[in-house]
Amino acid sequence: MVEGKKRGRKPKESLDRIKREPLEIVDENCEPLGVLSRGEVHARGLSHKAVHIFIFNSKGEIYLQKRNLDREEHPGLWSSSASGHLSPGEPLLLAAQRELKEELKLKVKLDEAFKVKPCAETNWECTTLFVGNTDKLPKPNPSEISEGKFFSISELERLIAESPEIFSPTFIYLWRIYKEYLAQE
Repeated sequence: MVEGKKRGRKPKESLDRIKREPLEIVDENCEPLGVLSRGEVHARGLSHKAVHIFIFNSKGEIYLQKRNLDREEHPGLWSSSASGHLSPGEPLLLAAQRELKEELKLKVKLDEAFKVKPCAETNWECTTLFVGNTDKLPKPNPSEISEGKFFSISELERLIAESPEIFSPTFIYLWRIYKEYLAQE
């Protein structure tokens, strides 16, 4: 298991900066409508763009991160390998690569798997899932991640069945769609 230090952001300064971060709001088809602050987008439950990344190793295990307790969304829960919002006008692949580097210090070839429209399960995010493979050991960013671990698929399935509350709802939703996506390939 890879563990990060229990160190968070600079309390007020960073939270204020994050709430002011510009996000592109989108319609139900993920078409841009304008730009608002992250704080306003989340407070009003407006749809916006995000990327999630699933990283697998050569054993077929998936790397998950446990979100820090000070995270705005799903604190203390296991979630996708990496994820994040897009800056206005930012290409999807560049956003995924940026998040992977920021959160896990990894540079990995990523392939787009699928997109999902905004819904309650994704916190109204128009989400694009990217998938990558590496045997490099991720180095979790301690300001965002409390720990990280590779899970075998059987272990992950067992944990989701027995303790779904330890996972972010977005991860469970994307994982189910990903399994359907693989079955169709």
